[in-house]
Amino acid sequence: MTRLSGVTPSGHAHLGNYLGAIRRWAREGGPGDLYFVSDLHGMTISYNPSRLRKLARESLAVLLAAGIDQERVFVQSDLVREVGALTWLLECTCSYGEAARMTQFKQKAEGQGMVRLGLLTYPVLMAADILLQNATEVPVGQDQTQHVELARSLARRFNSTYGEVFTVPRAVMAPTAARLMDLSDPTRKMSKSTQDNAGVVFVLDDPDLVRRKITRAVTDTEDRLEYRPSSQPGLANLLEILAACVGRSPAEVADDFSGYGELKTAVADAVIEELRPLRTRALELIDDQHTLDKIREAGAERARERGAHTLTAALRMAGVG
Repeated sequence: MTRLSGVTPSGHAHLGNYLGAIRRWAREGGPGDLYFVSDLHGMTISYNPSRLRKLARESLAVLLAAGIDQERVFVQSDLVREVGALTWLLECTCSYGEAARMTQFKQKAEGQGMVRLGLLTYPVLMAADILLQNATEVPVGQDQTQHVELARSLARRFNSTYGEVFTVPRAVMAPTAARLMDLSDPTRKMSKSTQDNAGVVFVLDDPDLVRRKITRAVTDTEDRLEYRPSSQPGLANLLEILAACVGRSPAEVADDFSGYGELKTAVADAVIEELRPLRTRALELIDDQHTLDKIREAGAERARERGAHTLTAALRMAGVG
């Protein structure tokens, strides 16, 4: 069984990314799991090329620093020729209607002055990522299941039209994790792309900055220190962060404190300690360009080898190889 998961370098990795996905990949990932930096996905909206390149390197370093086996990681753009060729085959298998009715395309295209064609065809690129690596399972949230269903449809259609080539993957729901909210506005999700970073704890933030952000976190004026997400979202967010760091439930950790100041100090201490080894190792890798490049090159070569037979067979079956 091969499970495939990716992280898009649309911004710096934050605490929610780490606690909700990256840490779980490192701790619970199976021997056949693959993890990749999906930097090509970051080109579907306006972006800065040098920043994208820097964030891709940083994201790779974070995955490795979290403890994910270097033999399981690669960067998507290092396979641009292979992925690009397979994307074209799948675009010629996909209908316009299938691409246009993707919910995420409708949501992201709304209000944009110029909608890039890549935003429309991005799900086909995602299908190419999955099918090239012969993934059998793709852990996703509810918002991505539609994309995996498209990959399944395209794999079946290609196989039935030209010959059996692709493994038909299936979506599996990723384990539920705490949905961390912005510390300065607990009504919105913590995000890599937010314009205001005051409420977002990035995994490579300096410890003093982490403490300042948590100390300034919005709570409320109620004199009740209980886990009540609907009526006290700011407090609930802090309790969820602490619970994720110490391995307890939010309701349990709430009983340990009598005041917000005391709680914020404990949250800051826990987050700093949780991120300390990750931050140290990631910064070492980023500074050691030679080592990171060697790991990246080896990951790319393994990914090419895994997909070589599939791509060659697909091109031949489609009449162009």
